[in-house]
Amino acid sequence: MKTRTKKRYEEDPDNAWNCCSWCEYLLIVILSTILLVGVLVLTLFWVMFYRDGFAWSESPKQQFNLHPILMIAGFVTLSGFSILIYRLCRCVKQIYVKLIHMFFHAVAIPCIALGFISVFASHDALHKVNFYSLHSWLGFVTMGMFVLQFVIGFFSFLVMLCCENKTYSCRSAMVPIHASLGLANFWLAIASSVTGLIEKERETVNEVGVSSENKLVEHYITSAIGVTLIFIGIIVTFAVRRSNAPASAKVYVTERI
Repeated sequence: MKTRTKKRYEEDPDNAWNCCSWCEYLLIVILSTILLVGVLVLTLFWVMFYRDGFAWSESPKQQFNLHPILMIAGFVTLSGFSILIYRLCRCVKQIYVKLIHMFFHAVAIPCIALGFISVFASHDALHKVNFYSLHSWLGFVTMGMFVLQFVIGFFSFLVMLCCENKTYSCRSAMVPIHASLGLANFWLAIASSVTGLIEKERETVNEVGVSSENKLVEHYITSAIGVTLIFIGIIVTFAVRRSNAPASAKVYVTERI
């Protein structure tokens, strides 16, 4: 009886990349890195120079400023790198890629938790109602899906590796579910961020003590953050869904995820 040997994607000569494929790969890596880091830097610049920086309970308005920074850091920058590293990293073993993927998401958890606590505490101190807008409910759904994804990923693709052969079919069946939910969660995070920017701009449009020139510049900055977030969603989706491999190379997906 013949034993079927699974061939890895990287070891299959039929799946070798040509020069154009590698140029596309490098372009995606460089552009996505610039955008993921850039949106966080731009948000920091906006908060520091136009929203009076950070504070904790001693200044509820400044405490709120931690919310956009931490949420974009956790949901967009760290999660974006996690997705891209898992999809694009071709230079290390799959187990290391899985650990790096999990590490980025694990680091995102305290950012998201602190971001949620800061806005909740700020609203309570300012006597504002929580969960009253589309942005807040989108954020709540995004956090719930993020936790679900992390639990599924941890138990299905790390704990079950101790019985790798017996759980292979189960893990393979969960690949499209985990991948699709992860991408949907990333877009939900972007939608939450964009609606949050719109909500904040509406709140501050009639703010007293701020010159019209500063308001105009701040409008351009928040618009740039929103546009950058959309571009990030597009390039991450392209990187995840784009494949130069033929249909016969499906083992690549099951082995990597």
